[in-house]
Amino acid sequence: MNYSDREALDTTMINKIHKILLADDDIEDLELIGETILSLRPETDLHTVASGKAVIDYLGQLTTNELPELIILDYNMPELNGSQVLSEIKHPPYDGIPKVILSTSNAQQYMYECKMNGAAEYFVKPNTLSGLNEVVEKILAFCATGR
Repeated sequence: MNYSDREALDTTMINKIHKILLADDDIEDLELIGETILSLRPETDLHTVASGKAVIDYLGQLTTNELPELIILDYNMPELNGSQVLSEIKHPPYDGIPKVILSTSNAQQYMYECKMNGAAEYFVKPNTLSGLNEVVEKILAFCATGR
C-alpha cells in the first residue's frame, strides 16, 4: 500500500458516519462530551441517554444492523453503573462493540472492574476543554480500530 492509498483510507475512516451511544447522568457532561464528539466528527450519528438502564433499554430495541459502533459510558449512573452495564452487554450481539468508560472517578478498583467486564479502555474526565478534546480523539479512534 503506497502513501496515497493510506491517505485515502484515513480519509474514508474520518468521513464515515459512525453510530455512537453516549451515556452519562450529568446532563452538562452529556452535552459537553456530545458537542466535543460532533465538533471532531460532525458526521457522527450520536444517541445519548442519562442512565445505565436506558443504555440496556435502548440497545434492546435495536436490530443487529442498527447497533452502535462505539459505546461510551460514565461509571457513576443511576440504576446501573457503567461496570454493571458492561457486564450486561458483554455477550452477543454486543460483545464486538468497543465500550469505553469516561468517568470523573480515577479509582483503581473501578478501572479494574470495568476492564474485567469488557471495557476497551477507562478514561478519567479531564477538567479542561483541551484535555477533553484529547480524550475524545482517543475514544473516537475505537470507531476505526474496533478494540
